[in-house]
Amino acid sequence: MGDFSHYDVRRVMAVLPHRYPMLLVDRVEELVLDERISAVKAVTMNEGFFQGHFPGRPIMPGVMIIEALAQAAGVLAMESFGLAGSGKLVYFMAIDNAKFRNPVEPGCLLHLNVQFTHKKPRVCKFAGQAMVGDQLAAECEFMAMIADPPPSV
Repeated sequence: MGDFSHYDVRRVMAVLPHRYPMLLVDRVEELVLDERISAVKAVTMNEGFFQGHFPGRPIMPGVMIIEALAQAAGVLAMESFGLAGSGKLVYFMAIDNAKFRNPVEPGCLLHLNVQFTHKKPRVCKFAGQAMVGDQLAAECEFMAMIADPPPSV
């Protein structure tokens, strides 16, 4: 069992291939191998999508909230299977029962809570909730596959 007490953005980047502007996990607050993760995305006005979504009333797109949940799940899966640094990738496969409850605006800390609902070495299912304070912003169930990256061209 690893030490997850200091899981900052540099450690997230060592596990996930995402980089700015698509990296949506800033730190991990809690990680329980084979069970759950609690991570944070600091939502700032500097996010590129706020330029057009929407001028005068910036709201984080729902698909970006779900992507943030999926990235947190990617960290959970990679750590749980001991694949951090292996070059393996976690591919999003399906989304079910997505619901958006409250808007996410610049200045929010988006808390990403994800748990395994089904765990196999290649395909996993998750349930996720994105929270701002005590308000539910979004929730969904989703599936991901762990695989080798495509060959270089």
